[in-house]
Amino acid sequence: QAILAQESEFQSQVLPLGAASWSSMADDDEPTFESAESGASHTYPQQAGEIRKGSHLMIKGHPCKCIEVSTSKTGKHGHAKAHIVALDIFTGKKYEDLCPTSHNLEVPFVKRTEYQLLTADGDSGEVSLLLESGETKDDLNLPTFVQVGEPTDDDKKVVDDIMKAEADGKTITVIVQSACGMEKIIQCKTSDA
Repeated sequence: QAILAQESEFQSQVLPLGAASWSSMADDDEPTFESAESGASHTYPQQAGEIRKGSHLMIKGHPCKCIEVSTSKTGKHGHAKAHIVALDIFTGKKYEDLCPTSHNLEVPFVKRTEYQLLTADGDSGEVSLLLESGETKDDLNLPTFVQVGEPTDDDKKVVDDIMKAEADGKTITVIVQSACGMEKIIQCKTSDA
């Protein structure tokens, strides 16, 4: 009996300890997994030497489209370097990067989706789009309503086209570009209703 009592006492000491260390481990693991996952799923690695004009890449955390790339041989034992000039696909801001061609760069997954435009408010910038499921998508604004920087000439042209087509009562399809959790209307196509 004495042995049994000792054993059960031993178990009662072990269990809570085990449970405590397990739950704290799970708590530690989850947030790191979350953040790694959400960051990783937006981009994939590609060698700097493979970037071409028109390629997408991340520079300083911004999804960009390459407009110019040149490679230079540096010195006798140096690595060839790639000089990349690119424009932010959402703001049009110019970024430059210089890195060895053998280095991996982050490349964003860029998706283009077409939606039918239901309404566009030129004053508030709010846009309502029709999803294939029949539901509406109301979380986008006209491209001239930007949080950061100034709208580009392309943005203004797209908005003018949308507002004019809406005034004419045409059926409008917009193309939404998305990358890194951001979305923007980049183009519109019209057809007579």
